[in-house]
Amino acid sequence: MLSAFGRAFRTPDLRRKLLFTIAIMALFRVGSFIPTPGVNYANVQECLAADDQNNSLLGLINVFSGGALLQLSVFALGIMPYITASIIVQLLRVVIPRFEALHKEGQSGQTKLTQYTRYLTIALAILQSTTVITTARQGLLLPCDRPIIVDDTVLTSILMVITMTAGTGLVMWLGELITERGVGNGMSLLIFTSIAASFPTALWSIAGGANGVLNFTIMIVVIVLVVGLVVFVEQSQRRIPVQYAKRMVGRRMYGGTSTYIPVKINMSGVIPVIFAASILALPGLIAQFGDQQSDWVIWISNNLVQPSEPLYIALYTLMIIFFCFFYTSITFNPDEVADNMKKYGGFIPGIRAGRPTAEYLDYVITRITSAGSLYLALVALIPTLVLVFLGVTTNLPFGGSSILIVVGVGLETVKQIDSQLQQRHYEGFLR
Repeated sequence: MLSAFGRAFRTPDLRRKLLFTIAIMALFRVGSFIPTPGVNYANVQECLAADDQNNSLLGLINVFSGGALLQLSVFALGIMPYITASIIVQLLRVVIPRFEALHKEGQSGQTKLTQYTRYLTIALAILQSTTVITTARQGLLLPCDRPIIVDDTVLTSILMVITMTAGTGLVMWLGELITERGVGNGMSLLIFTSIAASFPTALWSIAGGANGVLNFTIMIVVIVLVVGLVVFVEQSQRRIPVQYAKRMVGRRMYGGTSTYIPVKINMSGVIPVIFAASILALPGLIAQFGDQQSDWVIWISNNLVQPSEPLYIALYTLMIIFFCFFYTSITFNPDEVADNMKKYGGFIPGIRAGRPTAEYLDYVITRITSAGSLYLALVALIPTLVLVFLGVTTNLPFGGSSILIVVGVGLETVKQIDSQLQQRHYEGFLR
């Protein structure tokens, strides 16, 4: 594999793409430390040293921003508004026929949907930046005695909203630059950079406590095993054979070939985990605005804030399983696949074309999604359960799902580089 890296950097075109991608990722990290105008950076650092926000919705967003949110930097919102906008546009295909029609139009329709996603990203960035600034003013972003925002005027607030929104637009543009001029998967690589940047600090905090060396060693072993599990499952797929009948078009004969439909065990990716974590973080965020001595706030604090609580674990698991089936049903339509196969003369051996094919595909997808949802819940919970077993209070950023994202993006990036190496007749990373 190291020799493949050497060949990649010896290829001028590929070396230029790799260096360009690394430069954009470095620029993204630099922007995560530049404070927004009106923020007292020294006070923010002191508050960060005395507080831990890993278990809140803001902590979730903070992971995807590479720690920029709690520092109120120009890239405070990171790529989160774009992720949210992409998910919303994809879900709206179910309820808005116009979006579904654009999706079926091919490249032109996808371009239009991308444009809508960008507009929605800016709107969400304005809304989220306003929420973050308001939360910071009320002392709920980083609870401490020191003021984070030194100027409370309306003009300063407007300037901060504009700066954070512009930062989101710039991050979105940087991701598209990596996609067009780099190795591809621009948005995913920026998420990869944000999450990977928080790993060393989290692991080092585990090593600094009681029995630190032992806990650190056990955690490293668990992470390696989880990474191996994720690689094995993400590379696995169920191949549904498809046979195309021969047909005459003019004087030419088409068809008569055999192919397959690749079905991944985890078709929904990490989206169900993000949905589940976001929904479970809302009660804790709402409770911060209530009377801290009231019964309902105390109940939420005792049951729905700490990921180690049994009720939290049970709800988290059930939500992941539910959203796995929900998101898979949106992204994979057995009726549409069966109609397309019938239109081009394709059929599954032993299954009649049309409705029987759709029912067979639905049966296969349901069984695979059942296994995939349990796998996703297991990966998301393993690091948290291990930390509870070791008695460590520090949480890895966003639990096992962060490992899932990092490994998934890493595999996809390696495949992109591998395909470009093979186009130049070199042996790739994957043998």
